[in-house]
Amino acid sequence: MNRIVVGPFNRVEGDLEVTLDVADGRVAAARVNSPLFRGFEQILVGKDPRDALVFVPRICGICSVSQSAAAAAALRAAMGLAVPDNGRHAANLVLATENLADHFTHFYLFFMPDFARDAYAGRPWFEAARARFKAVEGSATADALPARAAFMHTLGLLAGKWPHTLSLQPGGSARAVSAAEKIRLYALLREFRGWLERRLFGDSLEAIAALDSMAALEAWATARAPGASDFRLFLEIAADLELRRAGRATDVYLSYGAYGDADDALFARGVWRPGSATTALDAGAIVEDVSHAWLRDEAPRHPLQGHTWPDADKAGAYSWCKAPRLGGEVVECGALARQLVDGQPLLRELVTGEGGSVFARVLGRLLEFARVLPAMETWVRAIEPGAPFCAQGELPDDAQGVGLVEAARGALGHWLTVRHGRIVGYQIIAPTTWNFSPRDAAGTPGALEQALVGLPMAEDGSVPALVQHVVRSFDPCMVCTVH
Repeated sequence: MNRIVVGPFNRVEGDLEVTLDVADGRVAAARVNSPLFRGFEQILVGKDPRDALVFVPRICGICSVSQSAAAAAALRAAMGLAVPDNGRHAANLVLATENLADHFTHFYLFFMPDFARDAYAGRPWFEAARARFKAVEGSATADALPARAAFMHTLGLLAGKWPHTLSLQPGGSARAVSAAEKIRLYALLREFRGWLERRLFGDSLEAIAALDSMAALEAWATARAPGASDFRLFLEIAADLELRRAGRATDVYLSYGAYGDADDALFARGVWRPGSATTALDAGAIVEDVSHAWLRDEAPRHPLQGHTWPDADKAGAYSWCKAPRLGGEVVECGALARQLVDGQPLLRELVTGEGGSVFARVLGRLLEFARVLPAMETWVRAIEPGAPFCAQGELPDDAQGVGLVEAARGALGHWLTVRHGRIVGYQIIAPTTWNFSPRDAAGTPGALEQALVGLPMAEDGSVPALVQHVVRSFDPCMVCTVH
């Protein structure tokens, strides 16, 4: 058996190393290392609970809004606040803007450039992929970045700035929207819709959202040439490389529910397995296992009772990342999980028949454009200028609060404990903590570690591009993974 260390990965937020054990030309086992310790959970201890709104967005520069949203939700639960309608609409818009911008960046700048590599020269789609997606040189760089920048102006209107906004508060949004700004917001969304319909999909968002089966998707693709849109070119590449058969992990999917409270969210909360209905989420069954992390040993604990105590010399450890488990199970989160839990029929058919895959994860993100942007237009229309955007309240001296939100990459949770007016416990489980977790005490690999097993390796010992595709299909944000 040979051992190969892959990394550091480029085009990944933070540091990542993957160790592959190779036998008989395939990956026999994988270990995923998050090599950078951050310490945010320790920094927060002793602070005024409201200071979390300043500190936690700085965990990450590309998904800071989701950290703000989770902190605000945890404080809101501790304070017992109800958010006015305007505040809910504004907060949904702020989070949705960041999430879609992350999906956009992932597709155009992180994922698709790998298909412009010389290793794929000779494939029938290679010249088109290189012309469109080659890093720096491809037409997508000059085309997509201005579209993303224009779309992000919505955060300037709604949140004052990005990243690290302070507009999201426990009671809603501190940034009221005027009637003139409401018109401008709607115009920005329509402009982004137009770009997506012209360049990404070559079709209306409603037509893409209506694709409800693999047969419908294949009929849609057959009716269009591979160069008709970026989505169509992705489908051509994915079919040729059989990305539907690569990167299967646990096939247990978790979503905290997105854009609204659990009862009225745009996307449902729960857990889904192939061949079953969505089951209710028992958040009390979440534990963090540190058996293979460079953290002081303790029994698996719920985050409200958990600690983050470094032990850099711990024997048998290989990552700073904890191993979160739900009822003892490894779960996967992300856009694919959100859509499966919510019942999106095309993806449920795909994953029920073949399991999760590189193709399914990317398709899940692309379908979210078609489902979320029209909802954003609805939220803007529902804003009533002059009505309240934020509720006020007092924080008890002793309280606990949990904030569960959906970041672009999946389930993000903040668990807060306050005693005598100060934070005594603050634990965070980010989406990449779930997906890139190490083994637990039972030796069960995390989701990515499972997804890499079985991949073919090159005869000369080099690492094939397929390994990169599997890793990138999860869109890792390593700086959020460890705190």
